[in-house]
Amino acid sequence: MSKLISNLYLFLYNSLQAYGWAIALVNILSNLVSTKSLTGAYASAGELICLLQTLAVLETIHGAIGIVPSGVLMPLMQWGGRTHVVIAVARGIKEVQEFTAIFIMFTAWCSIEVIRYSNYALNCFNMSPYILTYLRYTVFIVLFPIGFLSEMWLMYEALPFIKKKNMYGKSFAALPFSYSDFVTVLLCVYPFLWLKLYLHMFKQRRSKLGKRHKKKRN
Repeated sequence: MSKLISNLYLFLYNSLQAYGWAIALVNILSNLVSTKSLTGAYASAGELICLLQTLAVLETIHGAIGIVPSGVLMPLMQWGGRTHVVIAVARGIKEVQEFTAIFIMFTAWCSIEVIRYSNYALNCFNMSPYILTYLRYTVFIVLFPIGFLSEMWLMYEALPFIKKKNMYGKSFAALPFSYSDFVTVLLCVYPFLWLKLYLHMFKQRRSKLGKRHKKKRN
């Protein structure tokens, strides 16, 4: 019974996330078609993406309590990196909200998440078709680097505004470094953290798609 309840909960959670990211993607693309501009991505979907990304902290809890096998570290790293970029930078610094980097970042994120959450939802009841599983463990090869580069680009473009406005100065007042120092260091270590996640996803790809190929041969 507990397995059924956890599966029902995970199905509901992943379905709502898939739906939310799909709505965000439709809004972004609709804005692009109507305005023929890349500058309206945040206005059309930014607040929804902030909400969806914040709620994704539940995935670290899912791993911690063992209802999914993902563990805690990798989901926490991805959640922390993305949430910082979208909440502290994109939402917190209005001057960057019309930058092209946000359009690219949001489009890459939405495309990945619609596939990922749809696959997770259907897998709760072993209903995910092979094509969806294949896409889940393949499209990241291109989209994950695009998202990563746009995240770094956005943080780099935000740095002058962070320094000029002394962003989050009160929060960092008791620390020996400023928020701009934090972002500068983060830009230096971000590629190494991202590479760890990227290689982990290739490991998952071999595991998930390899199992499907073995089943087909048998």
